[in-house]
Amino acid sequence: MEIKKTPKADLENKKTLFTEIGLAIALGLCLAAFEYSTQEVKIDLEAMPEEVVVEEEQAPVTRQEEVKPPPPPPPPKMADVLNIVDDNVELDDEAALFDSEFDEEAEVEFQEVEVEEEVVEDTEEVFIIVEQMPEFPGGNEALLKYLATSVKYPVIAQENGIQGRVFVSFVIDKNGEVTNVRVARPFDPNLDKEAVRVVQSMPKWTPGKQRGKAVKVSYNVPINFVLQ
Repeated sequence: MEIKKTPKADLENKKTLFTEIGLAIALGLCLAAFEYSTQEVKIDLEAMPEEVVVEEEQAPVTRQEEVKPPPPPPPPKMADVLNIVDDNVELDDEAALFDSEFDEEAEVEFQEVEVEEEVVEDTEEVFIIVEQMPEFPGGNEALLKYLATSVKYPVIAQENGIQGRVFVSFVIDKNGEVTNVRVARPFDPNLDKEAVRVVQSMPKWTPGKQRGKAVKVSYNVPINFVLQ
């Protein structure tokens, strides 16, 4: 069975009309495109705000002037006093040349100034043990013999039957001299005094040495007091 279309629904009859409308629209767009003109945009540079320049404030440089010390005052001028006299005036005495206020009988006192001598303290180190110890002339045997023959037993100690050992300490200096003699362990005043006397009477020793140099060395000796 063949399908039939109504004349209103058939688009073939309106094809020509649609074509003409499309051409008219296209032509209008072409004309509008040709008539379009671009407008130049001008920027007024003068109207723009100028760049703000910030000026840096510079602190003024001040130079401190050197203050010169005031000049020293001039020395006082000594006025020379001259007495002008006539040539005919004779001077009776040479003392007239001096000031009349000078008193020849004035006594001048002199005071003696005592100058205290500066005491220089001996700050050298005193050694106890050194590489080369001090030596009595002749060695230790000679030292024992000296002590045995030099000691004089105090009479008071003998009468009271006092006997014992006194330890004496002393220093042998760089020259071998016996110095700083003292009793290390006090025992009896009479025996202590005799022990100190014997040590102080010792001859020169051979000084002790440390690294080849003479030095001060402390030394101790015991002295025995025995009643027979």
